[in-house]
Amino acid sequence: MTAWEGLLHGFSVALQPTVMLYCVIGVVLGTFIGVLPGIGAMAAISLLLPITYYITPESALIMLAGVYYGSQYGGAVASILLRLPGTPQSAVTTLDGYPMARQGRAGVALFASMMSSFVGSILAIVVLVVLAGWLSRAATQFGAADYAAMMVLGLVAASTVGSDAPAKGFAMVTLGLILGTVGTDVNSGTQRFTFGVTEMMDGVNLVALAMGLFGVAEVIGNIRSAERQGTPERVTLRQLMPTRNDLSRMTWPTLRGTALGSFFGALPGTGSTISSFLSYAMERRVARQPERFGNGAIEGVAGPEAANNAAAITAFVPTLTLGIPGDPIMALMLGALVIHGIQPGPMMLEARPDMFWGLVVSFGIGNLLLLILNLPLIGIWVSMLRIPFRWLYPAIIVFMCMGAWSVRGSGFDILAVAAIGLGGYLLSLARFSPALLLLGFVLGPLIETNLRRAMLISRGDPMIFLERPIAAGFVLVTVVLIALSLWNTWRRKLDRTEHSGHM
Repeated sequence: MTAWEGLLHGFSVALQPTVMLYCVIGVVLGTFIGVLPGIGAMAAISLLLPITYYITPESALIMLAGVYYGSQYGGAVASILLRLPGTPQSAVTTLDGYPMARQGRAGVALFASMMSSFVGSILAIVVLVVLAGWLSRAATQFGAADYAAMMVLGLVAASTVGSDAPAKGFAMVTLGLILGTVGTDVNSGTQRFTFGVTEMMDGVNLVALAMGLFGVAEVIGNIRSAERQGTPERVTLRQLMPTRNDLSRMTWPTLRGTALGSFFGALPGTGSTISSFLSYAMERRVARQPERFGNGAIEGVAGPEAANNAAAITAFVPTLTLGIPGDPIMALMLGALVIHGIQPGPMMLEARPDMFWGLVVSFGIGNLLLLILNLPLIGIWVSMLRIPFRWLYPAIIVFMCMGAWSVRGSGFDILAVAAIGLGGYLLSLARFSPALLLLGFVLGPLIETNLRRAMLISRGDPMIFLERPIAAGFVLVTVVLIALSLWNTWRRKLDRTEHSGHM
């Protein structure tokens, strides 16, 4: 099936009334979640995971994806108006978006964020179509050893790239891998780490883990901080209209941000947060007047917003074509597919064309809906920021309990969500990343399966990871990343020692 034929087939899937309904639900809910500080896309997707048991896989993935990229749009609203990032990716938008709001140009900043987000997403869809086909063909050359080595590289990259504390990242990934081994071994039937608890025989429930780490923990962490928000000013449709100078200043940053986000989004272990910060740094570097940045430069809004939305789209490339989630949200998406018995990989384009091409087309439809809905309804989203968080979190907790119980009808899962939520909150206080734990948990069983398969093929000889060129390449990059991480850690420790010696 060619790309053109695939897109036509995708329209026939995405334009079905039921699928369209779930697409609209996803993008509207995603925008709402993004607007409200203190509730992230991770928590929202975790809450929706139980619903995916009762709808088709295509509708489930399209809805969850809509929540993801819809939250990118909504996250800019709180960042610009209140200097409270609705999502981590929107943190950099506060640097120039909030000063623009203080100057009475909040409407222009919101227009710049939404229009650049739309352009970045649409162009990234083109990149997704091109890269997915190419990667899918290339990945057919992969063997079990190559997949195992690639997944290990993804985990190492996620815990080291852009991290100030790689040791903590490794610790979380390792804990996730250990949790992934809990349950009954599919090969031998042996129970592992169940401690005689019957409910643990099927392993740790992905829904309970995600809800605890990103639902309960987020609510606990934001009960106090989210109440300290100010009152946003009203924004009218007339205030959204940019000047010709604004439009000319937006154009190239939007295109550069799209290119940067498309590239980094497609790489496992990077994600949209890194893309948005790199885009801001690049715009400041190429600007003729870099001193404008931080004081209301529209380029500082357009570039990062285009980058994080482009990265949100192309992050699906490694997830769908290789089965490697690029970031924790993609790990949740992968978990939703596994719930339905679907294994993403190089054959997905041929085996599940309805799902792949329907999802691609839904990106375009969803982003168009976001642009159509968000610009006229910006007043409603601004009003949402006036809802006290103390009214929201009891409802969120109730929904999480209902969702956890609905999966297996077990009260044990509700207790598990509470315990995991408390643990996730304590981990975040100690500055450990719960997201990396989830990444290790999802990839752990896949690594174990491919590692066993590789060992069976080689009759127990680990040299298979060096004899196969693809696996050897992944192993080499993994070793380099670990070495660079150790070097940076040692250098920072040396700098601190020298600094304290001079004082």
